[in-house]
Formats: sequence, structure tokens, C-alpha cells
Amino acid sequence: MGLTTTTASESVSLTRKRTRGYYVREGVSRFLRYALLIVIGLVSSIPLVWMVSTSLKQKGREFLFPPEILPIPVIWRNYIDVWPESNIHVYALNSVMVTGLATIGTLLTASMVAFGFARMSFPGRGPLFAILLSTLMLPYIVTLVPTFILFRVLQWIDTPYPLIVPYWFGGGAFFVFLTRQFMMQLPTELDEAALADGASYWRIFWNIILPLSGPALATMAIFSIVSHWNDFLNPLIFLLTEKWRTLALHLRFFFFQEGFGGFPRWNYLMASSVVMLVPILILFFSAQKYFVRGIALTGLTGR
Repeated sequence: MGLTTTTASESVSLTRKRTRGYYVREGVSRFLRYALLIVIGLVSSIPLVWMVSTSLKQKGREFLFPPEILPIPVIWRNYIDVWPESNIHVYALNSVMVTGLATIGTLLTASMVAFGFARMSFPGRGPLFAILLSTLMLPYIVTLVPTFILFRVLQWIDTPYPLIVPYWFGGGAFFVFLTRQFMMQLPTELDEAALADGASYWRIFWNIILPLSGPALATMAIFSIVSHWNDFLNPLIFLLTEKWRTLALHLRFFFFQEGFGGFPRWNYLMASSVVMLVPILILFFSAQKYFVRGIALTGLTGR
């Protein structure tokens, strides 16, 4: 009896030691992971900190060594002076117009194509979807020259049409794939019940499937807005005059304007960059939960 009690006591003690050892190892491991993430985050934020700091500096103090993280004095007026100095409000309106219209077209047409591939049965659906996905492997630079020639024939060069109209015809293979994978997770009984009640496929898409695809649409909207807002190559190629210039393109031209002592006006340039970055940051943090949910749920199905 005494031996049994001693053995049980030793077993409990050993279990407690193992449990304490597990929690210690787990705590140390978690601390190291968080410490590594913090270090990576701080290093990654250096360009952002330098950009904001430079946007608040006086002319000629941008490259002092050692660098001034907190500029003295802080020139908030840089953000006011840069508007008339560079006509940034005109280019901001152009970017808003292009981004908004292209994103609306992407959301509408990509979801329609995705609905067809996900919820409708028709001959050749599989091969057509495979061809669509194969376009993802085609470098954009390969189609750039034929695209430019096409838009030149249509007399769309130096207009915003090349930056908007193509996204009203399917929205892009990636967005179709993203939305299709999400729609395939929705129960097919919804379609069957609606068809039994006499609903058309358009009614099913617009009133049933599209409202249920909110996370996928939010993810698609974030990707689309960031892509069009930051797009530099397409405006550079298709826009020739200043009238339709976007913010991303404006920053490049503003960099080469004659500035203080013949050098670029880095404080104004960084102030313009901050103005361009703020809407994207607001968008991401306000829609982050939809973005994460869309990524987590998309692609769970193997169909």
C-alpha cells in the first residue's frame, strides 16, 4: 500500500515537472517568435518612418548625418504648400476616377464570370477555365505591345480608357479564380430551390450568390484598389499629356522638377508620397477583417 502511494506521488510530481517544463519551453519559444517579428517589423518600417520624417523637414535638411528622425523644426506647412506647388489635387482626382471605375468593373464582371464557372454547367466549362488560368502564366510585358497597338487603333492613347475599359470585360483571371473558389463553397441547394421557384440564373446571381460572396468581393476590391492606385507602368505608357496624369505617375515627374539648389525637393516629394499612401492604409486597416476572412475561406474546396 505504501509503495503504491509513493509510486503515485512520484508520478504526479514527474507530471507536474513535465508540465512546467512544457510551459517554460512554450513561453520561451513564443517570446523568441514575437521578438523576431518585432525586429522584422521595425526594420521594415524604416522606409516609412524616413518618408514621414522627410516630409516634415526644411529644405536642405533631408540628408543630414546622423539622420533626424524627429525633425527640428517640424514643418507641417509642407503638406499645404505641395498642393498648389504640384497640382496634386488634379492628379489625385484622376487616380480616384481611374481606380473607382476600374474597381467597379472588376467586381461586377469578374463575379459574373466566376458565377458562370462555379454555379452553371455547360459544355467545355473545364477546358475554358483551364485556358483562363493559363493566362496567369503569361507575362504582362508580352502582351504590352499588341495592347498598345490596339488602343492606338481605337484612338484611346492619352485618354483614361485603357486604364478603365479592359477591367469591364472579366476583371482579370486572378479575380475570376478567387471569386469562383469562394462561390463553389456555397450550397448548391440555394440554386436548386431558386430554380424550382422560377428564378433565372441572373436573379440567382444578383439576389442570392452575390450578397453571400461579401468576403471574396471585399478581398477582390482591396487588391484591385491597391493595384490601380499604385499603377505606374500603364499610365506611363498610355498617358502622354499632363491632363490625365495619375498620382503614381505624378510622383515620378515631380521628382525631376527643378528644386532647391538644383536638386529634387525631397520634402515636397515625400509629402506627396504620404498623401498617396494614406488612403491605402485607411482602406487596408478598415477592411482588414474582410480581407483575412476572404483569404482564409477562398480555396478550401477542391472542386
